[in-house]
Amino acid sequence: MPTKTQVVDGAAIKKAIESRDGRLLSSFYNDDALVRVIDRNNPPSKPREIRGRAAISTFWDDICSRAMTHKVDTTIAEGDSLAFTQACAYPDGTKVFCAAMLELKNGRIARQTVVQAWDE
Repeated sequence: MPTKTQVVDGAAIKKAIESRDGRLLSSFYNDDALVRVIDRNNPPSKPREIRGRAAISTFWDDICSRAMTHKVDTTIAEGDSLAFTQACAYPDGTKVFCAAMLELKNGRIARQTVVQAWDE
């Protein structure tokens, strides 16, 4: 059953991420959306790029299937931009921190840049 698209705002992002709802998260993106991930393995000069809602769905399905907790700490919205920070933890205590900036177009995510770091 398809998930109904909701308004993309801080509350909706928080609910979807913290409940690990990959289907709902995927519904927030435009068909031609781009997610860029910058981290230790994907430096700013060569970020990981995930293009299109189908690929973004696979990305979120992977993340949401992991045994870990997610907590959205801060969200800031201005015009067609939304930013949030997220703290995650695996059962073994490994922590991940993420800061994300979203560009909205027609109320849905057109571009997202994620900067993340994790314990090693």
